[in-house]
Amino acid sequence: MSNLKKIIISLPASLLEQTDLIVEEQKKNRSELIREALNLYLAEQKKKRIRAELIRGYEEMSGLNLRLAEEGMREALTDLDEYETKLL
Repeated sequence: MSNLKKIIISLPASLLEQTDLIVEEQKKNRSELIREALNLYLAEQKKKRIRAELIRGYEEMSGLNLRLAEEGMREALTDLDEYETKLL
């Protein structure tokens, strides 16, 4: 990865200890683990944003969807009334 940039971060001792345990278990280095963790975090944040946008969109469309459903039901009931009248 030639486009890597160095940064300095501060971690609580307990978090660094946990990090070092995982690094040792997985045979990685701290940088690899932190990159992986940050990528997972960013992916999760993106999912949360998309989910929130979908919810907002569904809420905004709910009124329109209800009106369309009511119109469709009204037409279906009219058709049913006409059909029943013809049967009589």
